[in-house]
Amino acid sequence: MNLPTLETLLGGLSAREFLAEYWQKKPLLIRQAVPGFTGVLSKDELFDLACDPDVESRYIRLPADGLEGDWTLEHGPQSRGRLRGKKQPWTVLVQGLNLWVPDGDRLLHRFDFIPQARLDDLMVSYAVDGGGVGPHFDNYDVFLLQGMGKRRWQISDQADRSLIEGAPLRILKNFQPAEDWVLEPGDMLYLPPHWAHNGVAIGECTTYSIGFARPPPRRSAPSSSSGCRKGSVSKGCMPTPILHCSKTRPRSAAEWSTRSSACSPVSAGAARTSRHSSAPISRNRSRTSSSIPLKSRSAASASTRPCAPAASPRPAQPAAVLRCRLPPQRGALEIDAALRDALATLAHRRALPADAFADAPDGLTALLYDWYENGFGAPAAA
Repeated sequence: MNLPTLETLLGGLSAREFLAEYWQKKPLLIRQAVPGFTGVLSKDELFDLACDPDVESRYIRLPADGLEGDWTLEHGPQSRGRLRGKKQPWTVLVQGLNLWVPDGDRLLHRFDFIPQARLDDLMVSYAVDGGGVGPHFDNYDVFLLQGMGKRRWQISDQADRSLIEGAPLRILKNFQPAEDWVLEPGDMLYLPPHWAHNGVAIGECTTYSIGFARPPPRRSAPSSSSGCRKGSVSKGCMPTPILHCSKTRPRSAAEWSTRSSACSPVSAGAARTSRHSSAPISRNRSRTSSSIPLKSRSAASASTRPCAPAASPRPAQPAAVLRCRLPPQRGALEIDAALRDALATLAHRRALPADAFADAPDGLTALLYDWYENGFGAPAAA
């Protein structure tokens, strides 16, 4: 898979221009952001993942009698019979694709101009004609990259966020689209948090979703200019750190690699809250997904520690991972000053070069080994 330059990916914008003009401010439609892109896996491979008990997936079938009818939501593993349904429009979502497919991981890391501590995962959705998850809004930033086929996207910056009662998904009751586009393979749409959107497949299609963990909400002070009420958190009041272009580069084989959006021990303030906790439609984890790549699934299923490095042979690229999802914290994390630089590199790059251990304090090795022993990862393959 040939990935484009950053300027092509962002429609001719530099990372600084994108962050200044669009990030968490307004949507951006980019035609041919990834020229020639049709996906990182075939439909059969996608279905294999959806049917695997170690992979997080959801099947959603639209009601036959309108949005306020009976929605069907089934968590994985999926059945092959369910994925052959033709009576009503449906879609299947597979999360953490970057943990299973090397090309998915490379695609995700093309977005590392956003600090790695914010980057979450790559999700893919497959839908039959008319399939989708209904009009909704998310609490995090997302890039929607069209794979095979076409999808119609309608978006709105509406204030009305009332939901359909009793639905297993958070479906907007009064969606009022303001913009309407059809995305073709390689096209991409960026949406800031809280923008209402509805994607409907035109024929069968796949859409790849690159998502970012949201920062924890903080109570805002009253302001006559912003109109925010004291103690409230709204779209205009949602705080986010000022982001700067990441200077990291792709990791080498001799690295300790991570896959965590919630690992930022050096953040100022409370630990980050995962976007999954409040976005049950587009992204929602009910359990921690495995971190062994596609080729290793069978062996990994029988392992008592899914991330054990001896589970099975690995691909040539460093697909083994070290994830470090920290428990929610109410205050700042206390980090030994001697570990701060190394953990800052780990949080932003999701990788720690082998030479970082040359003069590393004992506490760093002990901390990483503790994460490894608790099933959060493994050393990258040489």
